[in-house]
Amino acid sequence: MQGGIGSEFMQKTRYAYLGPSDQQQGVRPPPVVKTRAEGESGIALPPPEALGLDPLDFAALVTQRASLRRFVATPLSMTELSFLLWSTQGVKAQGETHTLRTTPSAGARHAFETVLLVNLVDGLAPGLYGYAPLNHRLVNRNAPADIGDRIAAACHGQRFVKDCAVTFFWVAVPYRMTWRYVERGYRYLHLDAGHVCQNLYLAAEATGCGACAVAAFDDDALNGLLNLDGEEAFVIYLAAMGKRPA
Repeated sequence: MQGGIGSEFMQKTRYAYLGPSDQQQGVRPPPVVKTRAEGESGIALPPPEALGLDPLDFAALVTQRASLRRFVATPLSMTELSFLLWSTQGVKAQGETHTLRTTPSAGARHAFETVLLVNLVDGLAPGLYGYAPLNHRLVNRNAPADIGDRIAAACHGQRFVKDCAVTFFWVAVPYRMTWRYVERGYRYLHLDAGHVCQNLYLAAEATGCGACAVAAFDDDALNGLLNLDGEEAFVIYLAAMGKRPA
């Protein structure tokens, strides 16, 4: 239906409607990350290059890529998980107010935090973990034992999000983007989510895995399960991934 909320969003986020940004008014930028593993805290990940992938035929990689909703019960290794996290949000360089990562982002604002629902990874207990990209570590988020079932219910009963090896949740921190781009920054959040998820698809394919992106979820329920307020931080996209059947 034309003329609804979606149409109004596209209209009101045009440049003609935008006022000065906080950046233009001299407000200090928000921190480049929320999830941190200070000092020796957190769970160290192997260096992503330790996976030692063979050279890949990019055309074949793109051609073979397809969404996968059924996975075999083969755990991921920590090195594979490390590579997947690096491929989607790895930090290549850090400035005072920005980071340069393995995925593109409007103005290098990189407004996402990565949360993992770990179901089947060697060396990791099932549960929720946050990714600390600045030092490439994981932080345990101390979830209840049935968190996988609760998340599947919040995803409208899509059981593969808990039957896979790992589900990636990308949590948007909008002020990290709107500090520079005002309300138009909400457009860029959705564009950036596509960049990140596509990297996961390609990295999964390169490691003998498959992925399935999910945008159908109960926002309030899922944000509540991840202890997000839904305004200053909210789930924008997620993807389940695991080893593909032979």
